[in-house]
Amino acid sequence: MLTLTWLLIGLISGACYLYWARSLPAALELRVLTAGLLVAALIYVGFATIRGNPDWILIELVGVEIYGVCAFLTYRISPIWLAAGWGFHPAWDVLLHLSGAGQTIAPYWYVIACISFDLLVAVYIVQRRDLWTATLAPNH
Repeated sequence: MLTLTWLLIGLISGACYLYWARSLPAALELRVLTAGLLVAALIYVGFATIRGNPDWILIELVGVEIYGVCAFLTYRISPIWLAAGWGFHPAWDVLLHLSGAGQTIAPYWYVIACISFDLLVAVYIVQRRDLWTATLAPNH
């Protein structure tokens, strides 16, 4: 029951985030969603830092690099890379922090809420990618 509650909190939080982002001009909306992916990765660096675990700080920094590449490719190739980053982030949550060795790094409630938040954002980006592709076209 508690897991379902955190999943719902993630969905509600994600919906609020997307509602706010959608209120912005398209190019700024994309930047906000791109920055959000990097913030999502950096939060885990923060958790590892709070735990005082240098090995996990490095592991989480690898995540920041992975999502940074997705952000870079969003602007170089296609917004679908941003959707891929948000869509892959729940795998990071589950494999490392829910069932993996990083269970002691991030709080359970955060990992669960993050899964539904991330998936909602990924689906939203897939649905809006054509708008942003058209916005980015002159920059290519």
